[in-house]
Amino acid sequence: MTAILLTKMFKLKKSEAREIRRITEYLISGGAFFWSGYLAFFVFDRLLGANLLVATTVSYLIGWTINFMLQRFWVFNNPKLKKHELEVSGRYIVISALNIPINYAILWSLKNVGITPYIGQFVSAGFFTVWNYLWYKLWVFAPTHMPKRSAVRRRKK
Repeated sequence: MTAILLTKMFKLKKSEAREIRRITEYLISGGAFFWSGYLAFFVFDRLLGANLLVATTVSYLIGWTINFMLQRFWVFNNPKLKKHELEVSGRYIVISALNIPINYAILWSLKNVGITPYIGQFVSAGFFTVWNYLWYKLWVFAPTHMPKRSAVRRRKK
């Protein structure tokens, strides 16, 4: 419905309208990831007194779980991916595992120049908004990169 409305209002191609809708959904789900992780960071940092590495990692894992569900089953929902849940999940874990040290490095670097991790989270989120969208679209949730299942043929005797 949204794609049709965008197509008519702005004279967009259907594919362009679908991409705008996907980016909007991505930003909404990214907001859910950010705010759930931000709240968890606050809880672990301020209320529980965890160090920066623990607070960053645990909050990221909480946000990561919420984000995966929204990205996989809403933003990049594609029936072709259903047969490849293990591959999709594995790719998501690879990117997420890579993101943890990058996120930590951003927060640590900013903290060392006097910027609180609470502000650093916003800087980090800006970077990851673009970084993750490209990875999700082009690799993690891209059905064109799924391995083809070879048909097992049974011989009749």
